[in-house]
Amino acid sequence: MKKILTCLFAALGLTTACGQGNYETDVFTTKSGKTVTFHALVHASIRIQYDGQEIQIDPVRKLGNKVIDYAAMPKADYIFVTHEHGDHFDKEAIKLLANKSTQLVMNKRCEEMYDGKCAVLQNGQKATLGAIKVEAVPAYNTTEGHTQFHPKGRDNGYILTIDGLRIYIAGDTEDIPEMQDIKDIDIAFLPCNQPYTMTPAQLVKAARTIKPKVLFPYHYGQTDVSGLPEQLKGDGIDVRIRHYE
Repeated sequence: MKKILTCLFAALGLTTACGQGNYETDVFTTKSGKTVTFHALVHASIRIQYDGQEIQIDPVRKLGNKVIDYAAMPKADYIFVTHEHGDHFDKEAIKLLANKSTQLVMNKRCEEMYDGKCAVLQNGQKATLGAIKVEAVPAYNTTEGHTQFHPKGRDNGYILTIDGLRIYIAGDTEDIPEMQDIKDIDIAFLPCNQPYTMTPAQLVKAARTIKPKVLFPYHYGQTDVSGLPEQLKGDGIDVRIRHYE
């Protein structure tokens, strides 16, 4: 089965490599042979490199005992922020990464809190930013007693399409019905920690709904996600555990 999956990913143009440096990296190849590199920074913070461009997702400087030195990183061409909670929205991190040409995308609430220029996308809205196509998708809680954490309609997940490679960054959400409309995903980042996002069982259900080729559990805090690869091994999903505590 492992050999079959390896051949399948090769046929799809998906490759991976272990990166050097302080953060775990995964490298994928797009349909035209360019590379997209993901750096696992912390929790929900992801650095993506593509064709000389820098993309930052929910950059946050400090979380627990982890400190991310954004001043040592290149300026971002694009920054995407899912919502205003402190483990996703950090104005000082954004200022360290942004320059005059940086394109910043947020939800409406973050725009109200941010003292700079940015674009607002609401659930269901799409935009083309240079070589990146982006769609804002719903992200919210459904469990009774938890809906105040992420109310429906406020926060974003994002689907980024980069040279045919489709990347779903779910943000803080549970396994919501709208996931049935998310199709053809190559790489998915799904959160896993209650009471704020999903339980491992919900994540398994979400993964089977979305059917990504590669799945990164993220935003998992102290939740044990080590059993997810075994639970999904029969679904043809390559589950990769990285340091997204």
